[in-house]
Amino acid sequence: MPRTAKFNYDYKKGTPWPYETLISQFDFPILKTDEQIQEERSQAGTIVVPYYRYSEEVTSTVVKNAQSVDLGTLNHLRPAVVTRLSEIYAKGVISDGKVKLDHRSAQVSENLIYIQRNKHATQYPLTEVYKVSDARNQLVALLAQSYPSVNLDSLFRRSGLYEVIVPNLLYDKGMTELTHADSDDYVSPTLGYVKADEKIVSKGEIVTAEIAQILDSYKEEYNKVFGYSGPRVLLYLGNILLALALVIVLYLALYFTSPFVFGLWNRYLYVLTIFMLAVVVTFLVEKHIPNFMYMVPFPVFALYLLAFFRKKQVFPLYTVMLLPLLIFCGNGMELFVMFLTAGVVATETFGHLSKGWQQFLNAAIIFGLELMVFFGFRFIDAGSHAAWWLDVVLIFVGSAATVLLYPLIYLFERMFNLVSVTRLEEMADTSNPLLQELSAKAPGTFQHCLQVMNIVDAVGRATDANVPLLRAAALYHDIGKMQNPQCFIENQTASPGLPSYHSGKTPLESAADIIRHVDDGLAIAEEHRLPEDIKVFIRTHHGTSSTAYFLNKYLNEGGDPSQTEAFYYHGQKPTTKEEVILMVCDSIEAASRTLADFSPESIDRFVESIVAGKEKAGQLEDADITLHDLNLMKRMLKTYLLQIHHGRVAYPKRKG
Repeated sequence: MPRTAKFNYDYKKGTPWPYETLISQFDFPILKTDEQIQEERSQAGTIVVPYYRYSEEVTSTVVKNAQSVDLGTLNHLRPAVVTRLSEIYAKGVISDGKVKLDHRSAQVSENLIYIQRNKHATQYPLTEVYKVSDARNQLVALLAQSYPSVNLDSLFRRSGLYEVIVPNLLYDKGMTELTHADSDDYVSPTLGYVKADEKIVSKGEIVTAEIAQILDSYKEEYNKVFGYSGPRVLLYLGNILLALALVIVLYLALYFTSPFVFGLWNRYLYVLTIFMLAVVVTFLVEKHIPNFMYMVPFPVFALYLLAFFRKKQVFPLYTVMLLPLLIFCGNGMELFVMFLTAGVVATETFGHLSKGWQQFLNAAIIFGLELMVFFGFRFIDAGSHAAWWLDVVLIFVGSAATVLLYPLIYLFERMFNLVSVTRLEEMADTSNPLLQELSAKAPGTFQHCLQVMNIVDAVGRATDANVPLLRAAALYHDIGKMQNPQCFIENQTASPGLPSYHSGKTPLESAADIIRHVDDGLAIAEEHRLPEDIKVFIRTHHGTSSTAYFLNKYLNEGGDPSQTEAFYYHGQKPTTKEEVILMVCDSIEAASRTLADFSPESIDRFVESIVAGKEKAGQLEDADITLHDLNLMKRMLKTYLLQIHHGRVAYPKRKG
């Protein structure tokens, strides 16, 4: 992003000047503060005398139009009307509206006006001229003396004579300002001048209120008129280097926190889009309306990231997005701290305050945090207080805009084919029609999915995984079983032993029916437009493992060990921590129903054997999961199984 020469010094009142001695490069005026101007104006009682130009052209046009007005049967009154109207216009007619001034504290004179005729301006009492409405009334009053029996007001309205009467004294805003500047009560906005090559502040010198006022004036003049005087190639090179630095920092933030993003084009493109939005908004607002920077809802960018990334990934990315504030904005440090604080806290509170009206409570928290930082900097600077209320209003509008702009997340979700946390939470609602269908067709599978959801929730929180994604994935991972529910033992009520569905089937046929639920699940997911983030769990929850029951049965019955490919799932191995958690928890929940001993020792051996079996089968070799997370997962699974299979106190029977 282009950056031109700016006043690149940071200073605070009451602190030493940390830079080399600053010498003025040009003449500049010392600007008074708003408080100083306000005080002087209140003491001087500033009154502005409006300046008007007498228009001969308008006067002659009005008279000419009056001569052509049709008064009907009373046309004989026309000469008298023209004569009286000429008398009125000789004095002058002004508009009925009030004069508007740029000076907020100045007042328009209610007694005097300037009138310029033939290049000479003279001050007149306001009572000597007419407003348009007064001119109409005066015309009626003058003629009523000679024609008392005629309803003149009705006649003039009907004939359109009133529309002919327009101002011939034309307000001149520029001359009003100029004559006001020359008047005795004019308050100059400047306090003096500093000449070129004059010292402004020495290195180590304390920045007093007077020095700060001179520095503020120098800064404003510098940023307004000082052009880039060096070689253009260096300006472009500097811009390229700054842009490259931002890109490098963004790349490293992704590399160290979310390296998987580089392999997911939609997520990668989404991050770049949000980053560019933040940068472009910063640049455009700073360039065209810098006073409105407080109104830009930067925390919403943090929430946009939070919808598709985890909190620990959001913080560095959001921080990088705010770096252009430090580069482009004059008060960049204040804005950076303000929006960083509000955005980081919002990522935490939004998880608890994201439903309905609670979002407005979240906006109130953002407003309070930004206001806290704003006043912190104001109290340190101890500068102008006059415009604080406007900045506070802008901060309030920006905080409210965070709530108003958040629904754009659903548009981004569609554009980039992503799944937001909100959508995952909606999918995890068991009243969802697809889950209700699963519950009706395969109630045992539905209960299994509910149990898996509870387990992955506990494990996910312990391992800092994506819990909303895990909960939704757990509910849908076996959705394909409702195509053939009786194929699976949890949906049968048959007697112990081989399920009745598989009676008479060969191990190969039974294995094919079991394995088919993955493909059926993917087909159902496609039909119901489930997001890709959920489909991948359907594809990986069994990985490339085998249907061990029927494989062993096949081999025990003399099957050829070299012809066992049909007994293995043709899915894909898990690659993320969340996919590993679901795979292991799915196996743990299903296999735990065969346990007879729920002692701590038995459960410990059981969990270890399940995880070891996955590792031995090579199901975890492509997964991005650490040994630490695996150990946490096993520890949580053991604790969870002990809690749900705890002993009960036997109630004694009553005697007698």
